Amino acid sequence: MLKLRLKRCGRKQRIYRIVAIDVRSRREGRDLRKVGFYDPIKNQTYLNLPAILYFLEKGAQPTGTVYDILKKAEIFKENILS
Repeated sequence: MLKLRLKRCGRKQRIYRIVAIDVRSRREGRDLRKVGFYDPIKNQTYLNLPAILYFLEKGAQPTGTVYDILKKAEIFKENILS
């Protein structure tokens, strides 16, 4: 099973990558694909929408925090997935 999850990166590990990763992998483990990043300090978000939609259509489940980020970006509001 796949999840869309946050993965720490950066010098002081304050920036997070949004990655598609197998559930059995560790948080810092090997990811399948990087689909965006999130910087909570500068409040910046970059999302690769085609890649995110591809993984969501394949059955990937976002974690709670990633779900909130995607909801804030209005991915679920526009009924793109239906």
